[in-house]
Amino acid sequence: MLERRIEEAALNSWPALQQVLFDGWVIRFANGYTKRANSVTPVYPSSLPVQDKIAFCEQHYREQQQPTIFRLPSFSDDAQVLDDLLGQREYRFADLTLVLSTLLPTKLTTNDTMLKPAFQAVPLDEWLSCYRSLNQANEELQAFHRAILQHIVPQTLFAVYYEQDTPVACGVGVLEHEIFGLFDIITHPAQRRKGYGTQLVSGMLNWASERGASRAYLQVVSTNQDARGLYAKFGFQENYHYWYRIQTTGG
Repeated sequence: MLERRIEEAALNSWPALQQVLFDGWVIRFANGYTKRANSVTPVYPSSLPVQDKIAFCEQHYREQQQPTIFRLPSFSDDAQVLDDLLGQREYRFADLTLVLSTLLPTKLTTNDTMLKPAFQAVPLDEWLSCYRSLNQANEELQAFHRAILQHIVPQTLFAVYYEQDTPVACGVGVLEHEIFGLFDIITHPAQRRKGYGTQLVSGMLNWASERGASRAYLQVVSTNQDARGLYAKFGFQENYHYWYRIQTTGG
């Protein structure tokens, strides 16, 4: 199943600091930095009673002093049952997110303007500095962000697009065998609609294709029309979607 293959790669590309595999569910902890790395994702079929499993997850997040968050992929056998049960337990719905992918060409041509390199690969520290300046990110959270990026096992690309020696866009790419994930793609707010994001993504896709990737994927919040428009230029289409249910009481 393509959806599950993409999901596995995405989990590997944004690793938690601690992780438990429990009857087909992946339970992840990363000091609360990002919902993706601090949530329960039902990836595989399960056999234990769902109510008991919810209680098990709530106990572990309570011990971590974090709210329990479920991330529900549309392809999961448990997604709809879980969504109904969590709604009854007053978990709030949040952030419908689309998972898009596109096939990459096996052979590039020099006149393929959508896939010309247009970035610099930089060390993690330099990339984090650029990301913070472009995103106006909270410095207190940078240590958690760094920890996640340092724990990525597959080959990782930290890409920055410079305009006259000034960083205007950046992103992370993770290559796992045949599949390439795009993460943290951002352009400086004052530099948007100038084609920098397009050039950055095209260069990153070229980098991946040259290293054997046949498919690229990414995750985008459904309401982010600007990002969806950018990725549509490269043929990205929805494979599945996911949403969150976030605990609002003590469980």
